[in-house]
Amino acid sequence: MARTITMGVTDLSFHHTTSSLVANVLMSMGFDVKRVFSPHQENFEKLKTGEVDMLSSAWLPSSHGIYKADVETVEPLIELGLHYEPYALWGVPDYVPEGAVSEVADLIKPEVAEKMNSTIQGINAGAGITRFSIQMMKDYGLNDAGYTFLTGTEEDCFSAFENAVAKKEWVVVPLWKPQFLHYRYAIREIKEPKGLLGIVDRAVLLLREDKQSLFTEAQIRKLDALRFSNDVIAALDYKVCREGLSRDEVTRDWLETNGFLS
Repeated sequence: MARTITMGVTDLSFHHTTSSLVANVLMSMGFDVKRVFSPHQENFEKLKTGEVDMLSSAWLPSSHGIYKADVETVEPLIELGLHYEPYALWGVPDYVPEGAVSEVADLIKPEVAEKMNSTIQGINAGAGITRFSIQMMKDYGLNDAGYTFLTGTEEDCFSAFENAVAKKEWVVVPLWKPQFLHYRYAIREIKEPKGLLGIVDRAVLLLREDKQSLFTEAQIRKLDALRFSNDVIAALDYKVCREGLSRDEVTRDWLETNGFLS
């Protein structure tokens, strides 16, 4: 009888895609994999209570470090693999001239604010990019300049950007890498010299130490050897989110092609 492993997955598309890669590897080891999808902070709370055995993927140390530390007040965690190297950013479509908007502070220039969409559409409140962006709105005086930051679903964020691009509007998108919009669009990062967007993180699989006994040493080594990249995750997620392909089939094909399931 196959052993069951429960994996917490942060409920955003690229996290779904990354977890699908991990799940396919776990299934190749003979596990039944149950995936539980939750918002960022709730995902870590379920890891803390033991409702999930592992979490894909944690961004450390910047975005999710505070959540990991909270879990470790009750149970040590093991970091496995390097799924990709994520970071948060604010970007604009490449048709917005760099001479007009090269850094966040440029957004408050009257001639820029007049052209720029005043709504900056973000994702859910627990995301690192959301926390960072809310602080940026204050520290750069963007609220006073007439901008509004909104939280919402990832589709709210992505469709707001795509709709603006379709109309060639000037728009700011609070984003991150990896994300499938980068696969389809040329998005220029704008500089953020205050350092409010955090640093380049390590995206890793977190395993509760009390669940390590479910695995052999060879299986732990295999999970720790998983290496993807920002570009790989963005490309695979685009195939799912905009080309309508099956997520588990897309990721299994990639794993087979790249020798991870041999």
